[in-house]
Amino acid sequence: MSDIHKEIQKRILVLDGAMGTMLQRHNFSEEDFRGERFKDFHLPLKGNNDLLSITQPNAVKDVHRQYFEAGADIVETNTFSGTTIAMADYQMEDLVYELNYQSAKIAKEVADEFTFANPEKPRFVAGSIGPTNRTASLSPDVNRPEYRAVSFDELRIAYKQQVEALIDGGVDVLFVETIFDTLNAKAALFAIEEVKDERELDIPVMVSGTITDASGRTLSGQTVEAFLISVSHIDLLSVGFNCALGAEQIQPYLKRLSRETKFYTSAHPNAGLPNAFGEYDQTPEEMRDFIRNYLEEGIINIIGGCCGTDPSYIKEIADIVKEYKPRQLETEVYG
Repeated sequence: MSDIHKEIQKRILVLDGAMGTMLQRHNFSEEDFRGERFKDFHLPLKGNNDLLSITQPNAVKDVHRQYFEAGADIVETNTFSGTTIAMADYQMEDLVYELNYQSAKIAKEVADEFTFANPEKPRFVAGSIGPTNRTASLSPDVNRPEYRAVSFDELRIAYKQQVEALIDGGVDVLFVETIFDTLNAKAALFAIEEVKDERELDIPVMVSGTITDASGRTLSGQTVEAFLISVSHIDLLSVGFNCALGAEQIQPYLKRLSRETKFYTSAHPNAGLPNAFGEYDQTPEEMRDFIRNYLEEGIINIIGGCCGTDPSYIKEIADIVKEYKPRQLETEVYG
């Protein structure tokens, strides 16, 4: 049994907040993104946050450190776009292994520092596996509904490379997150199972979907229950929701998920809904009060923040979870 399985039985685990929100505060220039190594690269690189693990590793390391100091048990690697499919936008497909490996290594070094300082509160690294910028279930062209910009096999191959690098870099958990198309996620899960079989290892896997609006469905049209059934063929550590909605809006869907699943549950919602300028106005205290409702209802095992959240939000969450017991798993779940 891995350490994270032991810890999740004892208490509610706290996930970190947004990596992008923190990196944006540095106002990195094009030159900062390039660093010395890519100073003559033929395309603009500003906005390629994953690249910062190579060109600005101390900044990425500092983000992890701040989240651990705020009370996080788990930080996510800076690898949300770490596939050849997503990196094709920058023509940096050949860097994918290195990006994932370095991101995992950086996060693990910080986690080990904190675990060494306080062995009673071990810290973990989750390898962040994003959805890519293409969808396997939907056509990007309204005039060609049969067209797909990516195939299942292309996704599987891309995810497999990312998974291998994250494991080599030392992650404790693999986290398939922000799922808007479950077919993409199934390609990631298939790739994970392939790597686990080939390497004869058993690494925990977390899955987190995205309910995109008040209809209560993912972008590809699945309800909470359909999404859950689609991913439950693998033995997961946790299943949950993140992004798109704030803590208040996600609660009813999380409650349904919690009632139906035999796995632990997770949530890392946004800091409310974005305003007209795409910014998040919800305060850490407001978010904490919404999350308290999850704790009162006993529907959560892992809780953190997504867009708009920073260490001040995670500190508020970490402070209140201590007062509550984690959601208990049912011995049998029907439905």
